[in-house]
Amino acid sequence: MIGKKVLYVSSEVIPYLPNNDISTLTYTLPKVVNKNGGQTRVFIPKYGTINERRHQLHEVIRLSGMNLIIDDIDMPLIIKVASIPKERMQVYFIDNEEYFKNRLLDSDKKKKLYNDNDERAIFFAKGVVETIKKLNWSPDIIHVHGWIASLMPLYLKEYYNDEPILSKTKIVTSIYENEISGNINNEIVKKIKFDKIESDTLNVLEMTSYENLYKISIMNSDGVVFANDNIKESYLNLAKSLKIPTLQCGFSEGCEKQYIEFYNDKILN
Repeated sequence: MIGKKVLYVSSEVIPYLPNNDISTLTYTLPKVVNKNGGQTRVFIPKYGTINERRHQLHEVIRLSGMNLIIDDIDMPLIIKVASIPKERMQVYFIDNEEYFKNRLLDSDKKKKLYNDNDERAIFFAKGVVETIKKLNWSPDIIHVHGWIASLMPLYLKEYYNDEPILSKTKIVTSIYENEISGNINNEIVKKIKFDKIESDTLNVLEMTSYENLYKISIMNSDGVVFANDNIKESYLNLAKSLKIPTLQCGFSEGCEKQYIEFYNDKILN
């Protein structure tokens, strides 16, 4: 991994959010890549639960200030950054007053899924790419984790396919055992098509479930990681049918080496 750049785009990462499978791996994997000579950056949403003062977040003025168009509406993009103490890890936070301020991860305090999670996912995907364009940081691999990052592969393949900075970038999706369930806004396809995306993979979203949102991510990726043992058969079968490289590895001993081998031998080659 010497000199290779890996961008981690995730729904969460410790220490900014509670420990779980996604936040733990998004914290662990960049350390593994850094230890093996690579360079990493991490992007997550700036949820309202993240304490800016405690974690010393600060706004990056030169990166903020642009508007992203979501379903024909201008939405301001704010970029904040922090460093994880004692680690060579820089974390960027995608922020917007309507989508993330005073908001939880995917549902409100009564556990009701937010009706605009589709727009939040579109905004997050576009916000990440627009930020790395401004940073002029060209990742060799973009590795996505969690529902809110699930549209990243589609947007990279279809919306940003002519971006020189991404011309050699490979995309990896991680799938977890305890993925969010339920249905996302039934207008998600219309909103994606507003961005002139007409991919055949959108047919999967005729049924607008979160499970199919993860399938969209798999279908537009160059590799898939199954991070737990009890992964739904539908995900396993889809990856097999697409004949894309897969890795079954999460938290067990020896996984660090397997991730590096997967990146080097299956994704970058």
